[in-house]
Amino acid sequence: MPRWPVLRQLEGADRTGRGAAVRSERSGGLRARTATADKVVKSVCPYCAVGCGQDVFVKDAKVVQIEGDPDSPVSRGRLCPKGAASLQLTTGEARCYDVLYRRPYAGDWEVLDLDTAMGMVADRVIATRRATWQWEDEGGARTRRTLGIASLGGATLDNEENYLMKKLYTALGAIQIENQARI
Repeated sequence: MPRWPVLRQLEGADRTGRGAAVRSERSGGLRARTATADKVVKSVCPYCAVGCGQDVFVKDAKVVQIEGDPDSPVSRGRLCPKGAASLQLTTGEARCYDVLYRRPYAGDWEVLDLDTAMGMVADRVIATRRATWQWEDEGGARTRRTLGIASLGGATLDNEENYLMKKLYTALGAIQIENQARI
């Protein structure tokens, strides 16, 4: 059998070049990452409001592949280029695992531990709420609100996350709560 694929295609039975003619020793030994997965987890693509279904293949508690979910009525197994590249969200070399903070007027970022960063966020939310709290409006009507805190949720959040965020911001007294999926 000739080693060059074009000759194998012309001389062999695979005239269309979609089978044995294009196989090499190396490609014959390759196996899909999905074949070695321990389990498949159903998910939704995080990039936009469409909500394309994804099959997330997991091996040894690590994501090894993400593909379109053929059972999804939304995407029927298809993903756009961003969705098809979403494996990089979990395993990409550029993914940052540290909390970075740049102080006002600073030129460089500094690494903070998560407890410190969460404390800073909480302190700022409390200070903003205290500084902007309104018991009543200009006409004397009771409001019990703050206009200093607002939320614009993203389409990548699921219903449960959006529900919890709405409850949190309402409890804080915020009334400016939106989600870009509706806009």
